[in-house]
Amino acid sequence: MVDRYSKIVSFILLLTDLLLLNLAFLLASYTRFGNFLDVYYYRDSITDKYIGLIVVFNIVWLLVSSILRIYELYRVLSFENVTINLVKSAVLHLLFIAIILVSLKESQFMSRQFIFYTYLYFGVMLILFRLAFLTFLRRVRSKGINNRNAVVIGAGPVGMEVREFLLKKTEFGFNFLGFFDDNGYGTDHPDLVLGKIDDLEDYIKDHQIQEIFCALPLARTEKIRDLISLADNNMIRFKIVPDFRGFYNRKVSLDFYDDVPVLLRRSEPLENLFASFTKRAFDILFSAFVILFILSWLTPLIALLIKLDSKGPVFFSQKRSGKINEEFWCWKFRTMTVNNDQDQDEVQATKGDMRVTKLGAFLRRTSVDELPQFFNVLIGNMSVVGPRPHMLKHTEEYSKLIDKFMARHFIKPGITGLAQVRGYRGETKETDQMYRRARTDVWYIENWSFLLDIKIIYLTILNGIRGDKMAY
Repeated sequence: MVDRYSKIVSFILLLTDLLLLNLAFLLASYTRFGNFLDVYYYRDSITDKYIGLIVVFNIVWLLVSSILRIYELYRVLSFENVTINLVKSAVLHLLFIAIILVSLKESQFMSRQFIFYTYLYFGVMLILFRLAFLTFLRRVRSKGINNRNAVVIGAGPVGMEVREFLLKKTEFGFNFLGFFDDNGYGTDHPDLVLGKIDDLEDYIKDHQIQEIFCALPLARTEKIRDLISLADNNMIRFKIVPDFRGFYNRKVSLDFYDDVPVLLRRSEPLENLFASFTKRAFDILFSAFVILFILSWLTPLIALLIKLDSKGPVFFSQKRSGKINEEFWCWKFRTMTVNNDQDQDEVQATKGDMRVTKLGAFLRRTSVDELPQFFNVLIGNMSVVGPRPHMLKHTEEYSKLIDKFMARHFIKPGITGLAQVRGYRGETKETDQMYRRARTDVWYIENWSFLLDIKIIYLTILNGIRGDKMAY
């Protein structure tokens, strides 16, 4: 019955998405042409072409949804992942449509504004409806409707964590029945133990079990294999919960090299080609926008003010540590007085630093001094968001003092970053401050998402307007 509900929900989502796609098509027609699919006046009798296009839109969406399997429902799925999958689907759909139009030489007959409005309306409605639907579904499940009965094999620490999750996250719809453990009666919660592991088979016959979570040590290979067979023979989903408590960070992932399972110590979303492409495309578009529409007029103004404020060049460049610790020249507006001592340039700015000019203090407090780094972003040395690049001397020093410090160099450094918006910027008097900054940077690498980048950019702009007290 539970599987039947899942199929019904998937079918409802598919029909709703198709409905939203067609609605977006009609709204785009009305927005662009002032009516619905009556576009005779736009070009000689091309209404049939647009009607044919809407048919192609629907067919391609069925293809895309099948490729990306967006209707395979997983109970434990975050809103962020749902949004990312929908954006991927919309982008892939647009790519297929563009290829079809160019191949059939129909692109010259189609309004680009119409295509833009279609995807704008569809994307917004698709994401809003899906998130609203999942919110509704979670509330329904939290009330005990459409729940899955689950048992946990192994009442040790890992098994207890699974139980805590199942009981706490009621919105995911799991009904925890109890443990099966050979040594369970010696645990802190013997009342939760339903019997020994070998008793599971008899228990299954009398109870409707849909999920089995196995929290046994992986060394018990034979026992786990027997449990898998038992679950398969009784059409029960079997999930293995490995013990990663000894790892520094539990966000690990499993990959397969042919038939060889490989546990990846760190999950890196930007290793995904689509994610990497998305981030780079955003970097190019965003940096180009800033350079053309902000730096084009702001740079001459700031250059004049810098010249009036103190003697020296407008820009300051310094070698910094980049991706995979490769050196690159990082650019900034000059905010300090010019000195001939190179060692002074490698000293962190401190509160009340006499080297900082009056204008420089304002530029640093508002982060305007960092704007020339958008040229670094455009040429590919940096990203808009990422770990801040350090001076070569500091990278060498901190790599010896802080464990896993160099892990922050797996990706390109950024103009701003998660550590900066969380207050870990400016002078680091103690090693512990740099440790927290590095730990935050590593967390960003392991949990990157496009929405997280947008949030960091927003907080950076907000801090710039307010004036960051840690920038000096």
